Order: sequence, then C-alpha cells, then structure tokens
Amino acid sequence: MICRVWRGWTTPENAAAYQALLASEIMPSIHARGIPGLLGHEALRRDIISPDGAHEVEHMTLMWFRSLEDIEGFVGTPIDRANLPPKALEILKRWDERVSHFERFDQAQSSPSCGQS
Repeated sequence: MICRVWRGWTTPENAAAYQALLASEIMPSIHARGIPGLLGHEALRRDIISPDGAHEVEHMTLMWFRSLEDIEGFVGTPIDRANLPPKALEILKRWDERVSHFERFDQAQSSPSCGQS
C-alpha cells in the first residue's frame, strides 16, 4: 500500500475556507471518478509559525493507493508532481510542488482503552 503525502499552507483566516473546499469539492470529485486503486484519504491540519515568523495553518493530505501504478493512473507522470485545482491555489499561501510517496510496511490498531487511566 502506498501513501501519497502532500502539504499546503494557508493563513489562519483562510484555513476554514480551504478545509471546506477540500471536504465539499476537491475530495468528493476525486472519489467520484472511481480511480482504480484509490483506497481512501485523510486530511490533517496544525497551526505553525512559518520560517518567516508568520502564523500559518499547515494542511496535509494523505491519499492511500494500492500501488505506484495506480497513482500514475490518477496523476500521470511524473507521479511526484502536485496536482492542485485553481480554486485551491486561490486560497493557499504556499504549497509543496512535489508530492512524497511512502510504502506502508507496518500497521497497528490500538485498543479502545489504550491511553486511558
């Protein structure tokens, strides 16, 4: 299994707009395409201080695929090129132009009581 990892950053004022766009348009349109090998996605965020000292919100998208070949079917070549819709570019302050791909080699599930005292 392969995880396609991409990051983009917004101002705090644009964070909710980007999250809404991702949840209401970007990811639903990707899943509606019935892309072979696409298993799902996760979206994460965190508040950070950027290298230039500004307050930003970092957004990370994880998309899970069966294989690198399935990713190539989704984005073409090169597979490490970021593929962003114009609406996202209007909201993002900056973004990774290259996507990273990681092969999952281990996974564990915690029990519901894990971490509770």
